[in-house]
Amino acid sequence: MKTLVLPFLILISFLSFSQNFQSEDISEAEAKAATGWFGKPVNLNTGNYDLKYHRLEFTVNPAQAFITGKVTSHFVAKENLNTITFELVDNMTVSQVTQRGTPLSFTQNNDDEVVINLPQIQAQGVLDSLSVSYSGNPVSSGFGSFETDTHNGDPVMWTLSEPFGAKAWWPCKQDLNDKIDVIDVYITTPQFNPSNEEYVAVSNGLEIGQTINGSNKTTHYRHQYPIPAYLIAIAVTNYTVYSHTVDNNGNPFEIVNYIYPEDLSYAQARTPVTVDIMNLYADLFEPYPYANEKYGHAQFGWGGGMEHTTVSFMGSLGRGLIAHELGHQWFGDKVTCGSWQDIWLNEGFATYLSGLVIEDFDGSTDFRSWKQDKIGSITDSPNGSVYIPAQDTTSVNRIFSSRLSYNKGAMVLHMLRKKLGDAVFFQGLKDYLADPALSYGYAKTGDLIRNMEAASGEDLSEFFNDWIYGEGYPSYNISWNQAGGPATVNVKISQTQSNSSVSFFEVPVPLRINGTQGETLDIWLDNTVNNQAFQPAVGFTVQSVQFDPDYDIISRNNNVTLGTGDFFVEEKIVFYPNPTSSVINIQKPESLEIKNIEIYNALGQLLYSSMYSETVDVSKFSIGILFFKIETSEGIINKTVVKE
Repeated sequence: MKTLVLPFLILISFLSFSQNFQSEDISEAEAKAATGWFGKPVNLNTGNYDLKYHRLEFTVNPAQAFITGKVTSHFVAKENLNTITFELVDNMTVSQVTQRGTPLSFTQNNDDEVVINLPQIQAQGVLDSLSVSYSGNPVSSGFGSFETDTHNGDPVMWTLSEPFGAKAWWPCKQDLNDKIDVIDVYITTPQFNPSNEEYVAVSNGLEIGQTINGSNKTTHYRHQYPIPAYLIAIAVTNYTVYSHTVDNNGNPFEIVNYIYPEDLSYAQARTPVTVDIMNLYADLFEPYPYANEKYGHAQFGWGGGMEHTTVSFMGSLGRGLIAHELGHQWFGDKVTCGSWQDIWLNEGFATYLSGLVIEDFDGSTDFRSWKQDKIGSITDSPNGSVYIPAQDTTSVNRIFSSRLSYNKGAMVLHMLRKKLGDAVFFQGLKDYLADPALSYGYAKTGDLIRNMEAASGEDLSEFFNDWIYGEGYPSYNISWNQAGGPATVNVKISQTQSNSSVSFFEVPVPLRINGTQGETLDIWLDNTVNNQAFQPAVGFTVQSVQFDPDYDIISRNNNVTLGTGDFFVEEKIVFYPNPTSSVINIQKPESLEIKNIEIYNALGQLLYSSMYSETVDVSKFSIGILFFKIETSEGIINKTVVKE
């Protein structure tokens, strides 16, 4: 989901507010969409069955805030069942529940549940079905889980259910633990609006056909891919419909646009870019996941968008919004976050994909500005993790934080790309999307880590612990000199952290070395410890050093200074003998003060801590690698000793 404009703008022409949206608007829209529903806990009463199919039959009139429906659900019992529970707000009235034509008894309670008594025990593993008939005026929350309005005087209705709004307008199971394998959606409306213009109904999947029954029309859509309840949607008004064809390597499919008639010329000038963005994403990741059906845009009455599977509801058609919502079809729809703690797997990815569009279409200068803007937002506060702490999963503003879930999530992906290189990074994401355990299902952060580690052959736990689970950002002090002549430059990198949850942010550090004769050299230094010294080859006389000139890492308050100190004091501290079975001797320059020595084993357990001594007895420690941490007057120095 994406941007928001204030409610009083709803009646203003689509053209007038569709041009400029900032990243902060994205999360504001989603937060408002969630208002009124998000504080509900996960409904444990719906966890004992697995949904396989819904036949969703809705009767609506865009001029009336009312729905009549019949939902037929096929489900497999995960344990022996004598009742089954669906979620439906308690102001909706269930008139009948039937199973193969036989009425079943049921109750509606104040917990927004329909509890249905089964005629006999449904054994674990058994597939069965039932139908719920209901009607009422749906409660509309936040962004509008069920809305009726007008555009240019013509009635329009739409739904938007993220995260827990589906139960406002149909009996469902909306926890992030069960996708429906296949849905058929039948939308019955008046055939014509009050101006005698034909109503057009929109939903997920492929339009199968239309049936006229007197003055009413029923439109049938079928979606044959797994889908969570919050991504099922309908919209109805007097849309004008036009399409763009995506070649899809010789297997073409349509991008279908459902647009208010008064905004047709504006939309037609802007939607063709969707094909180019679609092709970019297909090249970077994999073919569009729903190419057997369609992709589409359906205009609705707000200034933002919502990534309903196969058809994004759009309040504007700026390129950034198109890119964001289309990106969700891979990251958020095909692979959906497995809990609201992992919302960055939806929103951080969609945000980064919109940045990739800027990089590819507009070039490095505009992409640099995009990254700079994101970093400015992220470092506006010293606290907060990308991963949502469990205690914050009922906070709408925390879940949909533009600073953390969107912008920091996006920039962490960019840093991971720079760390691994393009080939490995994009291969890892392809593997993530194709992972049989995740494809068209749910994922958590650990699933992404698993796939990226498999693709790279690297242990990425430290990176993710720092940047996803940890809080804050680093600040750098870069000291440099060229005391040894033009062949090399001496660099020392020191770091402080904005939040104590991270002791050190491990990330490759980019520097640009500028020579006195106009030479330029971009280097990346693998900074793994504080006060780390490097001596990269340059081959020219250095005039200046720039820190992160392209805004590739999250940081703030950085300084670069021409230093005069000895950056390689670590090399002047000698441990001997090494390996040893008993005593280590320490030799150091007289000018260097050692304040404290700590020894750790390979598990990170502290074995020894003492003031400086020229000898350390390690005979009592187990055989293996010992890690010495030496606190000196010129910073922390680390040494490794083999205990025999």
